[in-house]
Amino acid sequence: MTHAIVELIAEYGLLLVFLNVLVEQAGVPLPAVPTLVVAGALSSIGKLPLGSVILVALLACLISDIAWYLAGRRFGASVMRTLCRISLSPDSCVKQSELRFQRWRGRILLIAKFVPGLSTIAPPLMGAMRLRPLVFVFFDGLGSLIWIGAIVGLGYAFSQQIDRVLFVLAGAGTVTVECLFALLIAYVLVKWWQRKRLLLSLRLARITVDELHRLMEDGKAPVVVDVRSQASRLVDNRIIPGSLMASLSGIDQELHQVPIDQEVVIYCSCPNEVSAAKAAKGLLVQGYRKVRPLLGGLDAWADAGYDIERLLLEQPVPMDPAAMMSSGHAVH
Repeated sequence: MTHAIVELIAEYGLLLVFLNVLVEQAGVPLPAVPTLVVAGALSSIGKLPLGSVILVALLACLISDIAWYLAGRRFGASVMRTLCRISLSPDSCVKQSELRFQRWRGRILLIAKFVPGLSTIAPPLMGAMRLRPLVFVFFDGLGSLIWIGAIVGLGYAFSQQIDRVLFVLAGAGTVTVECLFALLIAYVLVKWWQRKRLLLSLRLARITVDELHRLMEDGKAPVVVDVRSQASRLVDNRIIPGSLMASLSGIDQELHQVPIDQEVVIYCSCPNEVSAAKAAKGLLVQGYRKVRPLLGGLDAWADAGYDIERLLLEQPVPMDPAAMMSSGHAVH
């Protein structure tokens, strides 16, 4: 029985690797790392061809990532907002602010697969920022190859230990399948609870777009602050008229001249106003008394039909991968 199960895994291993990597890179919370590790172990004992394992995993990454890239290029910021809404990772929609997309450009794809939440959001972001297709494929393919090689190599190097585990699991029969399924459900629930806990911790009184517009019309406009990342502003250059530009990490320093009793309204383009709520929490800790996130953020303001201004942001000219490698400059 044990031998038959292992042979079954070996026979359909390439298909399982392809499908698992494809759906994970598409955004489904079905980790591909265990599958790749096992595939690497099976390769070391001749049950799977090592080159084929790497090739099908790379193909799956490229198919999924190119699809997200094209979606980002076609639909822009709306794709990333959708990803934020459905993601189980509590920090995925503010990841753009935490990582320096503006500085790294296409090179962020070299490490994207190793950062939870980033591997899915990076391809559409690169598409929305108009990274050239050949440059995207170069860096995404190279980054995917590094990620696949590291994980499959781990399984290959520790094949003896993993092989023992495989035989133990195979001998356990249906109990193993049930346990693995239970672990997957537990993983999804933990991720959901982490996101829920984050939103609960950021629960603050919001101001509606109608209330903000009314204050502006009455000449009582608060200080309005845009805390989106520079990369987000490149993708979507709309702003609420009169907004101050600030970073999520340095907003307290950038507003140091604003009196602490001045009303401040903060907005972003994240679902649940996560970035704005984080910034508001930070300002409240600094002693500001009247700080509120804007309910619905920039999208709610625009959907209500209120005035919108456009930032004049210079979009850097893309470079070829070879030119970037030789000059040491960032790729756009």
